[in-house]
Amino acid sequence: MLLLVSNATACTVFAITPGASEDGSMYVGHTNDGVGKDWRNIDDISILYVPAADHAPGEKRPVFFDPDSGSDAAGGEDSSDSHLILGYIDQVPHTYAYYTGSYGMMNERQLLSAECTEYARVELDAAEGKRIFYSSELSNVALERCTKAREAIELVGGLIDTYGYYGTGETLVFADPEEAWVIEICSSLDPEDGGGLWVAQKIPDGEVFVAANEFRIREIVPENPDLIYSKDLFNRLEKAGVWSPADGTLDWLETVSYGEYAHPYYSLMRVWRIQDRLAPSLNLSPYVENSYTKAYPFTVTPDEKVNLTGAFSLFRDHYEGTDFDLSAGTAAGPFGNPYRYLGPDDAHTNFQNESYMEVRPGANPRPVSAVFCSYSYVAQARSSLPDPVGGVLWFGPAVAYETVYAPIYAGSTNVSAAYATGDRSKYDYDTAYWTFDFLTNWAMLRYDAMIDAITAKQGELEAESIVLVQETDGRAAELIAAGDSEGAARLLTDVTVTRGDEIIDEWHSLTGTLIVTYSNGLITDPATEAVEEPGYPAWWLNETGYQYGPRVYELDDLHAAGGLNYTGSSVWVPKNASFADIRDLI
Repeated sequence: MLLLVSNATACTVFAITPGASEDGSMYVGHTNDGVGKDWRNIDDISILYVPAADHAPGEKRPVFFDPDSGSDAAGGEDSSDSHLILGYIDQVPHTYAYYTGSYGMMNERQLLSAECTEYARVELDAAEGKRIFYSSELSNVALERCTKAREAIELVGGLIDTYGYYGTGETLVFADPEEAWVIEICSSLDPEDGGGLWVAQKIPDGEVFVAANEFRIREIVPENPDLIYSKDLFNRLEKAGVWSPADGTLDWLETVSYGEYAHPYYSLMRVWRIQDRLAPSLNLSPYVENSYTKAYPFTVTPDEKVNLTGAFSLFRDHYEGTDFDLSAGTAAGPFGNPYRYLGPDDAHTNFQNESYMEVRPGANPRPVSAVFCSYSYVAQARSSLPDPVGGVLWFGPAVAYETVYAPIYAGSTNVSAAYATGDRSKYDYDTAYWTFDFLTNWAMLRYDAMIDAITAKQGELEAESIVLVQETDGRAAELIAAGDSEGAARLLTDVTVTRGDEIIDEWHSLTGTLIVTYSNGLITDPATEAVEEPGYPAWWLNETGYQYGPRVYELDDLHAAGGLNYTGSSVWVPKNASFADIRDLI
């Protein structure tokens, strides 16, 4: 009944409501942090445009198995190498155009979506005709059929109730230009029950919601108008023996989940970090009693309203300036590399149950910007503009900290070819993922030296894109107002594709410069051809034991001497000087 260990994504999501944003935009962000094939049966590093379509009466829509769901296919058979159809649902007369990847992102009507995975107590396998939906296809169907966030929540909940749910616990965020909702989903606690369990909560305007691989909805109060939940939720949980009215108010997180996704602070640390950055006045502490803490509210009001670049920055974080700063200390190496290689202690295994929690001394803090990120995006919806213009998907391939967010209009019918292809198992210079991922990996050689050049170019390109979008908004809106929707679509598509190509070209150029500049441990000025040999910082040489040499031939005496440090300078001594004489000089 329970899942095998999988490569299911371990994402961070946020929703910034119009009242919390500087210009009244709705922002929804998602980092797709995972490795593996998705529902498309391809690597999860590219973006797909699905055009609008009309459908004949009686037509059916297939529902595809997601091998990255943490589930086996029907009967326990591993179907990761086949595009398995788990079932069919009735098609609707018309479906909207939308952008998707591992999960749905944005449709032509400015409906936005984002996803993150949770650790539920029960996670059932897929079963053809019984449990056919995972969050990936739920988000896709919602974008195909809905224009409003609440409409999407009600559709997704109904699909789960009718067709069942398999795989990991999941959070989906849906937002339109005015309203945002969160729906949290898990398998039924009764394996004979074909449906799943779900609850949904509205995000208040003026607030920001953050989730990071742990359910965030808590008390389920029946009379709360901002809550919706699966039919017979209370009866089904009572029947499963996990809750009763005598327990008091139903706590969704405690009832259906163990909390953290992999190890203590894997999830909650990211929630704390983003909430603390947005609302430092709350004085939130990163230290809590357990993973069921209520220290971090469902939403926060930011101390200052958030703009687009501020939204980007929320994903660009390695806990800099905190006790958990991954860019500092010996573990970051001599050049401040904030990324850590994953090991067995970082795996998403069953680290806790009803009675025990596994202690993992080798686990690293999980940053918001993770080195295993496939892509991230900040989707923007604006009520002041027509839907094709108002919706912009700011898409960034590979690792969030070093990516460049490129604008993709809701009304565009194509993207740059570089963004639509890619495979982790085959390096391809022309793909967006490898363009950005390569430079992130190259930067790890001398991160502290290269990151300034990377972020400078990143800021330059994103600023240019923001100006381009502002200019295009007016032109496209005028075409739509004049009745030339086709002309607007051509304009929006041309801007989307061309800008994507330009960003890729600029990043290739930057990469070439940094390869030449920082090859072989040297620093070479490409213009003057001057070469520096910077070596290693003194603090790192001291930390790693370099204080012992090479200084003198009497190495045994040197090792036996206490209290020596790396000095960073050399001295001249007579050739016949004893070690004691040298010790006095150094």
